[in-house]
Amino acid sequence: QLRLVESGGGLVQLGGSLRLSCKTPRFLLDNSRIGWFRQAPGKEREGVSCITSGGRTNYADSAKGRFTISRGYGENRVYLQMNTLKPEDTAVYYCAAAFRGGLSVDRDDYDYWGQGTQVTVSS
Repeated sequence: QLRLVESGGGLVQLGGSLRLSCKTPRFLLDNSRIGWFRQAPGKEREGVSCITSGGRTNYADSAKGRFTISRGYGENRVYLQMNTLKPEDTAVYYCAAAFRGGLSVDRDDYDYWGQGTQVTVSS
């Protein structure tokens, strides 16, 4: 079963940090691109970052300079380190896996999704 499970969300103050974790089957880690997405209330789900099986990364403009995506091979996990958090980063964060689309963070390119983890940034 190709199931992804997010964890690490929570409540953090403006300027704080969180590290999200996506536990993924080894098959997906070795053969697909893993992406992080977020969806704020009343807004569409948007791409945040992705990492390929070879370690190439891509970031949305909103994440550049503040977020870092990485892979933990021995742990079958993909991490999203989020620093200097802002209230507008408040959303449910999802990880997903894709087999097409190069370095795309377009949600339509992703086939397998986790259930999400809530991130709330207070001001």
